[in-house]
Amino acid sequence: MKSLENKVALVTGGGSGIGRASALAFAKNGARVVIADLSEAGGTETARMIVDSGGKAIFLKTDVSRSDDVQRLVSRIAEVHGRLDFAHNNAGIGGSFGHTADWPEEEWDRILAVNLKGVWLCMKFEISQMLRQGSGSIVNTAAAVVRRPMAGSCAYGAAKAGVVQLTRTAALEYAGRGIRINAVDPGGTRTPMLEGLLAKRPKPERSPYPIGRIAEPEEIAEAVLWLCSEAASFVVGVDLVVDGGLTI
Repeated sequence: MKSLENKVALVTGGGSGIGRASALAFAKNGARVVIADLSEAGGTETARMIVDSGGKAIFLKTDVSRSDDVQRLVSRIAEVHGRLDFAHNNAGIGGSFGHTADWPEEEWDRILAVNLKGVWLCMKFEISQMLRQGSGSIVNTAAAVVRRPMAGSCAYGAAKAGVVQLTRTAALEYAGRGIRINAVDPGGTRTPMLEGLLAKRPKPERSPYPIGRIAEPEEIAEAVLWLCSEAASFVVGVDLVVDGGLTI
């Protein structure tokens, strides 16, 4: 049963990892999907995967840290589909590792621009469209690092903590106007970004996850879909932890 038939979903950072899994899950459930990513190759491949499996998808190259790009993205969605029902604001970068006092200012600015400002810009234009149609659901990707800080990742952790507070504030502002806004906090997930980060750190002797492994992207995507669905109709302003028990 395709429960999201005739709905329109936007996934940023949809060219790989959690974003790709989310886009594929939306499409599998019947939604028309718009994939936004800075990587043309990755975004195009995700759209192709959806179309080849019988779904509907388009790719729009987007830099979420640029207001003009994001405004153009949402305007194009409204032009093509006439509405925007779901948005998974997932685009993000990991950056390098370093102690707080040693962190390069340029690297700090770059990570905050994508991981925090990018989420705000997406919400800014998505909410405007959803207000016009009177409904919508937004899920922002934060991270388990919000609850369990990780040495060497001050910029990433600060940005993701900001995403949680931004989610709560916007949820409070728009819950009474037909828009539900939540966040998902993934633990370590098998994505190209995590693989790049782990390559820079020594491998632990055993998994820090009580479940004994990291997540597959599809497991995070299932949480995103649930938060967007009518099954979560009374869920507002939460940051749902999906981390295999890491933060307990």
